[in-house]
Amino acid sequence: MRVIAGSRRSIRLVTVKGEQVRPTTDRIKETLFNILQPDLPGAYFLDLFAGSGAIGIEALSRGAKEAVLVEQNKEALACIRANLKATRFEEEAQVKAGDVLTVLRTMQHAPFDLIFMDPPYRLSLEEKVLAVLRDAPFVERYTKIIVEASADTDFSYAESMGFSVYREKYYGSNKHIFLEKNYEKRNLSGEL
Repeated sequence: MRVIAGSRRSIRLVTVKGEQVRPTTDRIKETLFNILQPDLPGAYFLDLFAGSGAIGIEALSRGAKEAVLVEQNKEALACIRANLKATRFEEEAQVKAGDVLTVLRTMQHAPFDLIFMDPPYRLSLEEKVLAVLRDAPFVERYTKIIVEASADTDFSYAESMGFSVYREKYYGSNKHIFLEKNYEKRNLSGEL
C-alpha cells in the first residue's frame, strides 16, 4: 500500500498483518479521492476506524489542512504512528486512541469538512456512528460524510436520522455512501 497522489506520492505505508483490518485497495482509494479532490484543499478531515491511517494520510497528501485519525486496535495505532512519521505528517495529524463512539461523544473540535468511516462490516456500526454524528457540534451543514460498507448494507434509515444520501459508488462487494445533514429550507420571511 502507498500514498497515491499529492505531496507524499508513492511513499509506502505499513499495514496491520492478518484479517483484523481490511485496507482500502489503491484502486478504490484512488476513485474515492478523485471524487473528494475538490473538497480537500484546506479541509479538516476525520478518519474513523482509521486502520493504518492510509485514508487520512492520503487526504493530507492531497491538501487537507488537518486529519484526525481514530482507532482502537493497538497494532493499527502503531502502524498509524509509523506511517505519519514516514510521510512527515506528524504535525498535521492527531491520533485519537479508543473506541470510535466513545471518542466522538467527547471530541471537541472545529467543524470537519469531510468525515470518512470504514467500520467492520455487518455490525451496524455505521448507524450507531451516524446517530452520534447527527448531534455532534463538529458536524455542520456542509460536512460531507463518506461511509465504506459492504455492498448489501442498507442505509434506508439515513433519512429518518436527518441525513440524505447524495451519492453511491459501488465496487463489487463494497461501496461508498456519501451523506450530508438535511436542513429545512427557509422561505424569504425566515419561517420554516
